[in-house]
Amino acid sequence: MTAATLMVQGTTSDAGKSVLVAGLCRCYSRRGVKVAPFKPQNMALNSAVTADGGEIGRAQAVQAQACGLAPTVDMNPVLLKPNSDRGAQVIIQGRAVGNMDADAYQAYKRIARAAVLESHARLGASFDRIVVEGAGSPAEINLREHDIANMGFAEAVDCPVILIADIDRGGVFAHLVGTLALLAPSERARVVGFVINRFRGDLALLQPGLDWLERETDKPVLGVLPYRHGLHLEAEDAVAVRQSDKPSDALRVIVPRLPRISNHTDLDPLRLHPQVDLRYVLAGEVPPPADLIILPGSKSVRSDLDWLRREGWEPVIARHLRYGGRLIGICGGFQMLGTRILDPLGLEGDPGEGAGLGLLDLETRLAPEKILANVCGRLRLEDAAVTGYEIHAGLTSGPALEHPAVLLNDVRGERPDGAVSEDGRILGTYLHGLFESPDAVSALLRWAGLAVRETPDYRAVREAALERLADTIEQHLDLGRIERILCGAAPGSRSEAP
Repeated sequence: MTAATLMVQGTTSDAGKSVLVAGLCRCYSRRGVKVAPFKPQNMALNSAVTADGGEIGRAQAVQAQACGLAPTVDMNPVLLKPNSDRGAQVIIQGRAVGNMDADAYQAYKRIARAAVLESHARLGASFDRIVVEGAGSPAEINLREHDIANMGFAEAVDCPVILIADIDRGGVFAHLVGTLALLAPSERARVVGFVINRFRGDLALLQPGLDWLERETDKPVLGVLPYRHGLHLEAEDAVAVRQSDKPSDALRVIVPRLPRISNHTDLDPLRLHPQVDLRYVLAGEVPPPADLIILPGSKSVRSDLDWLRREGWEPVIARHLRYGGRLIGICGGFQMLGTRILDPLGLEGDPGEGAGLGLLDLETRLAPEKILANVCGRLRLEDAAVTGYEIHAGLTSGPALEHPAVLLNDVRGERPDGAVSEDGRILGTYLHGLFESPDAVSALLRWAGLAVRETPDYRAVREAALERLADTIEQHLDLGRIERILCGAAPGSRSEAP
């Protein structure tokens, strides 16, 4: 029997699609339904390593956790990782197939579409429900031809669509009605109802607008989800530059907001730590004084390093280290710490090489075969246990590696990773998820100068967020109507029995 499929599309990017899909997955899972998440095509630089050794979008890995599953490549068969304004690395069912510009990818979409439908069919044979996340907005009329991310997929598998809009942005009714107006008649009929997200205030004041929307469109409002303060789930791609106020004695951490920053979710545990004041420094801003600077991952290391230099970070880092500050580089940020970065095949831009920051005696050569691995091991600081994952195309060598930062265990056995400078002030590693293990976070924060009182268990925080999200959806969404739609009731009209 093929799984019933429900798709969530948004009027805009960041309307709440990822969060709604995660919440619906947890609701179904709590009811004992075999459910899986799915995103046909994802454009994101936050990714995860799957149980079957591939790479998918980070949001789908969180949605898999909501289902109580280990993520697989079929949950996100097409992942696009932008490495320039016009091109991206294309990943099909977990494996990179090359870099393509927009024209080349349009020509490739026939192959991508086949992978999408194949992966969906495999999931459909193993689960009772599939909750699908669209990408961006279905009303991008310039992208409608050969679409596999939104209505093109929904039409191919003949599934109903829920349309979600973010009222906190303003213009929610225009977003919903305008989106419907730009859809083809068959696509418009496929929309079975609306969800309004991030509502603050008295619902009675919104009700006249909801009544008008239902009369105007002849489609039901399936729920109004309230704004949930402090609800944290890892972002698909957007960087959350704001955080709650922290005490005056908090550890000051700054992070350059690189143009091609990747896997910035690595830093979420620090943003949530009650004793850490983490700030992203945007282009044009003067980096404030800090106890710790972190160079994050990057999908285009040489280009982002050029940006760092143009923004004046090199003297900032030198002064920071001279006065006793600490510096961490993760993945691409680790590569930046070395003396040279070589990309002879042009995997991340034009072929060539460039000088690194010269803070660690090592160099990196980019290679076509990407290293993908879920790993665990020990942070050499305090011998603290650590788990995480590797996603990188760089092969790094040099004398600095004789003083590794981490000792990892995986199918290849125990092996060193990263490096620590001779003066102990600089640490580099390929390990993503470095800050998710409480013991490792505490050790790193003490190394950076913080008297750590207590470190939250980030995985428990994420699990609690999924439970809270499911509670909110159970309370504010008409799940009964949605289930009747999935089970074959007449979809979408206001006349449908509640």
